[in-house]
Amino acid sequence: MLKSTIRLTSVVAAQTISHTPSAAAAATAITSTAARSFHTSPQSSKQNKIYSTADVPAVSGVPHLLTDNDLSPKQLSDIIQSACLFKHQAKVLGQPSGAPLAGKTMALMFSKRSTRTRVATETAVAYLGGHAMFLGSQDIQLGVNESLLDTSKVVSSMVDGIMARVGAHSEIETLAKYSTVPIINALSDLYHPTQILADLMTLHELYTPSGSDPHTTSPTSTLKNLRLAWVGDGNNILHSLMLQLPKVGMHITMATPKGYEPNAEILKQAQKNAQVHGTDLEVYHDPKDALRNADIIVTDTWISMGQEEEKKQRIASFAGYQLTTDLIEQSGANADWKFLHCLPRKQEEVTDDVFYSPRSHVFQEAENRKWTILACINQLLVKKGF
Repeated sequence: MLKSTIRLTSVVAAQTISHTPSAAAAATAITSTAARSFHTSPQSSKQNKIYSTADVPAVSGVPHLLTDNDLSPKQLSDIIQSACLFKHQAKVLGQPSGAPLAGKTMALMFSKRSTRTRVATETAVAYLGGHAMFLGSQDIQLGVNESLLDTSKVVSSMVDGIMARVGAHSEIETLAKYSTVPIINALSDLYHPTQILADLMTLHELYTPSGSDPHTTSPTSTLKNLRLAWVGDGNNILHSLMLQLPKVGMHITMATPKGYEPNAEILKQAQKNAQVHGTDLEVYHDPKDALRNADIIVTDTWISMGQEEEKKQRIASFAGYQLTTDLIEQSGANADWKFLHCLPRKQEEVTDDVFYSPRSHVFQEAENRKWTILACINQLLVKKGF
């Protein structure tokens, strides 16, 4: 796991003035002293003052979306319905947004490559009338020759919002701590909140009764008591699913190989959420146990960016976890099971007979990244909070 160490140290060195008996030299010294007064500490010139990150105040009162815990059950349902409404207005009614972000800029600070998140965010900002500025790892000094603290203060002073795709979750926490504008977590090693919003929107659309519209129907009524089975790595996608599903009344079962379980602290929080909302959260190592009675089946890559050196070991560890039609049906999944995957997909995770089947809704899920991200941007940058 990537660790981010941030240090900001400035030393204001003591300065001394050489005095000479000549009037000209004295005048020069006075002029020099006046010029230096703009840059020296008000303390004695003989005393050094060392500033550190502890002296830099955090910015408060700015709304962000950093983890799935940032959304209450009502806020989660409202975002899903808002995304459905935007989709309906744009694709069915052909209505413009009214350009509420006209003249505003959103920075996309991505330290990792992206297809869906980048396209979704840039098109969402454009629909709202704003400008999306992509800043990849090769474009700025993010965490390289400039600290995250410095980057946050500089970039947030010039834009109206930031979509950040980072490595360690501590990185986005630091960016948010010093940012004067809203930040949305586009992915960190612990959470992927915008992906799970798209997943839930897709399921809400699929389970909305015929004759009803998703944007006028509550997700808590369409998704309640559905059972989602996760088969794969205990990664950020699973963390976000565990935290969000109970809020709409969904059950979750998961199977991960030994040694690849979800984060223990996040699992503990998810178990509390499930208890509060009266839903099931079950943890297994055998995929067949997780797939039993499943309505929705989800997996993800076994080898994320930054884990390429582990590929051989991971492939061996995940033997038996490849999703096939035979495995799913022999495990006792419900007859009308549906499949989701956040993409990109690899053959070892799921076979073509599942991925490209009518049961698969991965491309609808991918498109819904745009509408859920759009809803989040609208909420934070236009409405100023959830």
